[in-house]
This record gives sequence, structure tokens and C-alpha cells, in this order.
Amino acid sequence: MAQQDGTAELSGGQSHPGDQHEIPGFEAHGSFDSLKDRIKKHYEIASDYYYSLWGQHIHHGLFRAAGETKEQAQVNLINYLLEIAGGLPAGSRVLDVGCGVGGTSRFLAHEHGAVVTGVTISGRQVEIARQATVAEIASFSSTSSSPSASELGQEQGFLVYPADEGKPGGAVRFLELDAEKMLDYFRRTTPGGAEEMGEGKPAGPFDCVWISEALSHLPNKELFFSSSFALLGGAGSRLVIADWFKAHGLTPEQEDADIKPIEDGMLLPRLYTADEYVAMAEAAGFRVRQRPVDISKDVAKTWDISWSLVSSPSLWAFAISQGRDGLAFLQAFRAMRRGYANGTFRYAVMCFEKP
Repeated sequence: MAQQDGTAELSGGQSHPGDQHEIPGFEAHGSFDSLKDRIKKHYEIASDYYYSLWGQHIHHGLFRAAGETKEQAQVNLINYLLEIAGGLPAGSRVLDVGCGVGGTSRFLAHEHGAVVTGVTISGRQVEIARQATVAEIASFSSTSSSPSASELGQEQGFLVYPADEGKPGGAVRFLELDAEKMLDYFRRTTPGGAEEMGEGKPAGPFDCVWISEALSHLPNKELFFSSSFALLGGAGSRLVIADWFKAHGLTPEQEDADIKPIEDGMLLPRLYTADEYVAMAEAAGFRVRQRPVDISKDVAKTWDISWSLVSSPSLWAFAISQGRDGLAFLQAFRAMRRGYANGTFRYAVMCFEKP
């Protein structure tokens, strides 16, 4: 297979401003703690730009038909995850890990009547998510809401969606929380949580743990899988995952050319293969409901669109002002496109359940 470099001209033959800046050399992460600090700083600074460029859904789009917008494709991805999870009944308690600015959390609450807790490491993302949710709820003319959601709104800080045009109404809240500390947090804050989730009593407060393009950021993935298992309720409760992966059997040269620039610029510990996620999920006690489905070819267009969205010289100037990590992040867009083109970088979805 011919190797691609991930570059392309803008429409009209114009050069991209990214071509005028060097690609920073690979810089190993000093420690997992320092990596998390860098991730938090990145999202504190960049989340407003994310929101202005990508809108409320900061994740890939699943392009299923010609002419679909990125917004339509992003909703397609959420719906596909719901499909492989077997749906989401109204009133389902969902933990959205790495919720970003809350787009998926709001969608699950409003469209499906879920009661969603979104968590993110970024306080700024929590602020944006809450503001966007308040504005969205205010835009609905109906003032009725389900009793369960209203009670949650009063007691646990949820923002309540009214029942609207046949939709059941749901609720959502957002918390600033390191995902690797989520088990301890919900044990402490869920009524009866410490007892209900004690040894020998695995019932947790959630029916579904949802994580889209955030698990790749977490240094301790085994901890995530074991924590998710403990936080989920009875048999049939589900863990839904969409994430970035590397292909099997890459050479050191392929790793250096295509994977390390993504890990560096996107502030990731090492990328895993999809099968490694399956092994960790099974080790934590999960049963596979949907084995990994590779949808790389249907989501790769996301980064062609993204590369065109970051064509403003002022955006590159801002990135450079933030130091090496800012420039490495934008240049990683090029690496993502190259990885998809070369088949070294992959995207997959999967679903697990408690037996």
C-alpha cells in the first residue's frame, strides 16, 4: 500500500496555513499525572474553539449518505451506538464519561428520556455544557416534565427536559471529575452507594456507561473497565464504547510515522488495538454484546472536514501562542488523515454487558 502524507490543498488550490509550520518532534509524556494535567489544560483553553468549530458534538461523524453534514453524521454515530446497545429505554440512568460540552448527554436526555450524568476533567467544558443545556431547555415551549426527572432536578442538580412532541422528557447534569476517580466519587455520593456497591454486592447506580472517544485518553484503562463494571446495575446493563485504535501488526516505522504523532498531538498514552479493549472488558467481568465493528472508512471524512475548519491563520497563531502542545495538536489533524489513508489508524465501536 502506498503511504499517504495526509496533506491536501484547500478548495481553489490554496495552500493550508498548517503547511507553513513545522511538525513538532515526538515528545514522550513525563508521567501519567503530568499527561492528565496537560489534557485538562488543553480542554480548559481549547473547548470554546471546539464548540465554535464542531458544535455541540465533539466526536467523529458517521457518514452514511452523500451530502450529509458533519452535524448529521455526528448524530448518525450516536444512533449507531444506540443500535448496537439495543436501544435505551426512557428513564435509563446513563453515565457519559468524557462528555465534552455535553452534546451526547443532551441528545440522550431529550430524544430518549434518559437521566444522564456527564463527567469531564475540564471545568470549562462543564460551564459550556450547562449553559448550552439551559438554553436548549428554555427553547422548548412545553413546561411539563416527568415526575422522576423533576425530583432529580430538585434533589441532585439535574437540568430537566420537558416532555415534548411525544418525547418522554429526561434530565442531565454535568460534573467536573477525573474518570479514573469515578468509582470512589459515586460510591460516596450515591444514596446507599457504599453499601450497594460493596464487596459481593455489585449493583451500581447506572444502567449504561457511555464513553465516546475518551477512553483513549485514560492512562489506566483496566481501572476504567473495572470501575464501569462496579458502577453498572444488574444483568444486562451495558458499556458502550466508540474510540480510536491502531491497526494490528504495525511495523516500528509505521508506528513512528503515523501513530506517535497522533499520540503526541492528541495527548494520548499509547494507542491500543480494539481486541485489547475486548480482553480488558472480559477480564473485568463483562460479556461481549457487540464485538468491535471497524467503521474507519465511514468516519475518516471527519478529519478532511476538520482540516478545512482549521484553515484560519489566526487559529494557528493562537495555537502557537499556547506553546508546543498547541501546535502539535493542530498538526495531529494531518497525522489523523494520514493514518486513516494508510490504514494504520482505525476507528471502532463495541458494546459489553454485565452477565
